[in-house]
Amino acid sequence: MSMGKRLGAEFFGTFWLVFGGCGSAVLAAKFPDTGIGFAGVALAFGLTVVTMAYAVGHISGGHFNPAVTLGLCAGGRFPARDVVPYIVVQVIGGIAAGAVLYTIASGGPNFDASLGFASNGYGAHSPGSYSLHACMVAELVLTAFFLIVIHGSTDKRAPAGFGPLAIGLSLTLIHLISIPVTNTSVNPARSTGVALFQGSWAIQQLWMFWLVPLVGGIVGGLIYRYLLESKD
Repeated sequence: MSMGKRLGAEFFGTFWLVFGGCGSAVLAAKFPDTGIGFAGVALAFGLTVVTMAYAVGHISGGHFNPAVTLGLCAGGRFPARDVVPYIVVQVIGGIAAGAVLYTIASGGPNFDASLGFASNGYGAHSPGSYSLHACMVAELVLTAFFLIVIHGSTDKRAPAGFGPLAIGLSLTLIHLISIPVTNTSVNPARSTGVALFQGSWAIQQLWMFWLVPLVGGIVGGLIYRYLLESKD
């Protein structure tokens, strides 16, 4: 498959993840008296991965996340030469999704992106006011386990065709655990796509939602590669 088609698949997949997941949080979580809540938002993120993994995963591998790309590289599943182009197009896809979501949301009454716009945060900007240390541990552990699930469910020994379901359900579980902690990132492209439109504290705290998920992705990839993967 040509690099152009692979990058196009990553763009559309990341766009759908950010638009579907963050869109559910911005537009539907509290609408207007009853909404889908944390559980609904968690499910929405999982569904975006399931649907696009089946739709375009056969083209690009279905990463949609810089931490996944780097973690698959660390796990020996993805060539290092393709890491940077994948990450660049994932970020562009996330920002494009944030722009479309902002356009839609700003058409509603009382919209104010500065109130959060589904951005990730720690300390005073954590939904549950969790400390930076707690948020870093959560993002590191959850991203690492996400990569273990991705490696394991796409292993040649795993049942064929079920990888996207396991990965999507894993992302749902991750959100159920950590929405109160960081609003759940485990994906720098997702964090960037909305932080730019929040415009203030989310941009200032964005460093953490790049650094820690990338490290967690590498850790998860290395754990699977050296402790769990069969060399047969």
